[in-house]
Amino acid sequence: VEPIRKSTREEREQWIKEAHYNVFQLKSEQVYIDLITDSGTGAMSDRQWAGMMLGDESYAGATSFFKLKDTITRITGFEYIIPTHQGRAAENVLFSYLVHEGNIVPGNSHFDTTKGHIEGRHAIALDCTIDEAKNTQLEIPFKGNVDPAKLEKALSEYADRIPFIIVTITNNTAGGQPVSMQNLREVRAITDKYNKPVLFDSARFAENAYFIKMREKGYQDKSIKEITREMFDLADGMTMSAKKDGIVNMGGFIATRRKEWYEGAKGFCVQYEGYLTYGGMNGRDMNALAIGLDENTEFDNLETRIKQVEYLAQKLDEYEIPYQRPAGGHAIFVDASKVLTHVPKEEFPAQTLTVELYLEAGIRGCEIGYILADRDPITHENRFNGLDLLRLAIPRRVYTDNHMNVIAAALRNVFERRETITRGVRIAWEAPLMRHFTVQLERLSV
Repeated sequence: VEPIRKSTREEREQWIKEAHYNVFQLKSEQVYIDLITDSGTGAMSDRQWAGMMLGDESYAGATSFFKLKDTITRITGFEYIIPTHQGRAAENVLFSYLVHEGNIVPGNSHFDTTKGHIEGRHAIALDCTIDEAKNTQLEIPFKGNVDPAKLEKALSEYADRIPFIIVTITNNTAGGQPVSMQNLREVRAITDKYNKPVLFDSARFAENAYFIKMREKGYQDKSIKEITREMFDLADGMTMSAKKDGIVNMGGFIATRRKEWYEGAKGFCVQYEGYLTYGGMNGRDMNALAIGLDENTEFDNLETRIKQVEYLAQKLDEYEIPYQRPAGGHAIFVDASKVLTHVPKEEFPAQTLTVELYLEAGIRGCEIGYILADRDPITHENRFNGLDLLRLAIPRRVYTDNHMNVIAAALRNVFERRETITRGVRIAWEAPLMRHFTVQLERLSV
């Protein structure tokens, strides 16, 4: 719990200018309500804090590692576990073994770090998400699904270049949208046909299980832990940013049933992260993660969190603000192309909307759109073929519904003056990969 000071419009204008119109460069005390991510920003439970006091900080063979390993194996069924300091580290360790130049990795809307770790190795991240995901106003229950026809086509054409298929649960880039159990079965059947393994990007696997329970026939009476185990039975391994559904401030892991993946990746863990029984984590954090995974694979915990996201969606419905429908599990994704209709795509509408919301009320969201998409590695042109969204990610157990009211009211104010916003931003400096974290922008005037 921390005191928060309201800032003035003049202060925010100065701060965002100094940050080069990139909200990642703002100081946290310059932000009133922080929705830049739900990663590592949740509030841990009393049991998690208690577990931290019993952390074993032994360099090798720590009891905290074995507590974490046992919990992960019980929830997922995966036998081989490598702890890392966060999800992108898990990707770095595993992809160092699996991904090589010229490879093609099909998946459903690879998120920023996943795409970066693939393209940084001069491989191709091939998007096989269903086309319906691009229609933000279409309401279907599992908008994050892999398109079986697209996947089959990729495997039939490029099988010898494909090391594995990745399925992101929930599909963050498409708007926090879930993947159905039926779709996971279809993916497994296709990959078995071509003898290819399946990897889950599992940062929000528990939320995905919640949506399966609530929306998919035959799962209403199953527990979250039962659904979770059935999901992971359809995969060969997982990478995990535990900062999301593990509800810890820092942590991640690789888990797999493939001994060769474990043997191939563990050397990179020692090289990049640390010894195998701590990876990039402290013992106390491994204890907190083991408890967090156990607690957050229970229905009541998930329902409370996801209902708050739904509450914000209902407020935006009242104001007729377009977002990726239905509401995602961890965030609302406002469709910037439908809000700032006068800002050309070359001037990045979602980033412009992100800046406008901050200027309006000190609320920090995150662009999930054309800047995050990076440039095409071959043509070096900006990629404008995806969605351009403002993500409002809700931290777990941090804000009240009154905060949601403030967020909705601020968005309404921006929405009501949308016709006056005709110019966006341009890039002054950018990194070659994952540019959105550090990009420097200039605001364009009329």
